[in-house]
Amino acid sequence: MSTTPELLISRLDCERIEALLEQPVAQSLDTSALRDELARAQVVEPQDMPGDVITMNATARFRDIDSGDEREMTLVYPRDVNGQPDRVSILAPVGSALLGMRVGQEIDWQVPGGRHIRLKVLSIRYQPEAAGEFHR
Repeated sequence: MSTTPELLISRLDCERIEALLEQPVAQSLDTSALRDELARAQVVEPQDMPGDVITMNATARFRDIDSGDEREMTLVYPRDVNGQPDRVSILAPVGSALLGMRVGQEIDWQVPGGRHIRLKVLSIRYQPEAAGEFHR
């Protein structure tokens, strides 16, 4: 039986995501997984966030375990997606799953067409908290 890994979220991210969940943009979506993640998360002050955790506006490098392909994605709020394929909304199922993941962890992601891919977090190229940007 596998255990669910500890989930760290910064206090600011948690507050902003909770506020987002009350907005009309989130009302028509199934946000139960994101709400569950927030409920089980350990909330830490932004300056105490380890640098190997995916936070809001963080850019992480992933490897598709099956194909070996690598790609980068940035976890953003819906308003910041702007149709860019390397940006993932926190309200998308994969966005909810990425929040709080650490370097070395893996995720099973269902892509359009019903196919599943397994992604492993290789590195975090940018994390606002590690860069001293606590206001984002």
